[in-house]
Amino acid sequence: MAILQVALDFVDLHRAVKVAREAVEGGAGWIEIGTPLIKSEGMNVVRHFRSLFPGVMLVADMKTMDAGRTEMEIAAKAGANIAVVMGNAPDSTIKECIQAGKNYGIKICVDFLNDSAVEDRVCDVEKWGADYVAVHTAIDDQMHGSTPFDTLRSISSKVKIPIAVAGGINSENAIDAVNNGASIVIVGGYITKAADAKAAAASIKKAIEENRRIATTLFTRVSREGIRDTLLRLSTANISDGGHRVEGITGMRRICPDVKLVGIAVTVRTYPGDWAKPVEAIDIAQEGDVIVIDAGGVGPAVWGELATCSALQKKIAGVVINGAIRDVADIRRLQFPAFAKLVTPAAGEPKGFGEINVPISITGIQINPGDWIIGDEDGLMVIPSREAEVRVNYGMDCLEKENRIRQEIVSEKSSLGKVLDVLRWEKA
Repeated sequence: MAILQVALDFVDLHRAVKVAREAVEGGAGWIEIGTPLIKSEGMNVVRHFRSLFPGVMLVADMKTMDAGRTEMEIAAKAGANIAVVMGNAPDSTIKECIQAGKNYGIKICVDFLNDSAVEDRVCDVEKWGADYVAVHTAIDDQMHGSTPFDTLRSISSKVKIPIAVAGGINSENAIDAVNNGASIVIVGGYITKAADAKAAAASIKKAIEENRRIATTLFTRVSREGIRDTLLRLSTANISDGGHRVEGITGMRRICPDVKLVGIAVTVRTYPGDWAKPVEAIDIAQEGDVIVIDAGGVGPAVWGELATCSALQKKIAGVVINGAIRDVADIRRLQFPAFAKLVTPAAGEPKGFGEINVPISITGIQINPGDWIIGDEDGLMVIPSREAEVRVNYGMDCLEKENRIRQEIVSEKSSLGKVLDVLRWEKA
């Protein structure tokens, strides 16, 4: 039976310990002290975990690239059972780690993190005496849709030592890891970001033991086909956080308080009050699109109740207007997602100036036809089409992390500052 290993990629010791306790109760057999935790807390974190979990296998994810003998000695003396050296480290470093492991009684795992030479090198590291090899897809590559399973499948028949696998594993794909040759299934976010880490670990364990997929709505990587459904679950704040605090469109009034806007942009450039092109865009737009109008940020109105009625017939997902809107009461009654710079009773005239599906800019934010638009109580965000999957995946990652932090605040009757230990990060 494959071993479940929980990867604790935290920067806060107290949070890592809490999740580790829950994960072990849920069936995790090995605890991985992640690289961020080691860098944040030092090797005393391994000693601390050894005192708390005396009978559990501890993996020190050193990600060693040099000074192999020294780092393996440090890990062994701190109480780790297994330490990790990178597969793309120099041959001499890997051999030093293996020899040090024999000297100090610690097993060595060679981690092929996105190593294109893995198929050529796994046999070498086995011959040199490595105890385990790991196939590992980096978090940042996971956001682009990469998985470790193809590589795992290609090397599983080449070595006899146990193979570990890591990279976006959840209750739906854990069996893919096992069925393709993994003896150790390494799970990070699915457990560490779960509100109930014990239940999350138990579901992974159950999936492995019963060799079946257990559906999950969290901790998955979105494809282009799933962008809309995922954005409906995310906030603009999540998207901003996932994009390194990227700014959104500011100064817009949300017309319907309880209606969310999500869709693909059909852009319109028009002159103040000229509503011809906005209306023509309704006929061009497809179901689920959002019409984004740059009318110079001033009135008269280029959109009202009749345009809204037309848009609803086409199942258009909403409108964003850098300009004026009117008939607000009717638009609210129709529950049509709409954002506008201004509200005015005065409409302009249909003169036909402007263009449809051209690049526009609103409050300094570039919007191209085909970009994704998301709007809620916090404002409006633009997601470039070419970056959509990645930005949405990072946004989902932020949401999942927040879910875990919220649970810790409530369960511990604590505060955000204490849970995240913000004082430790202040400059001395």
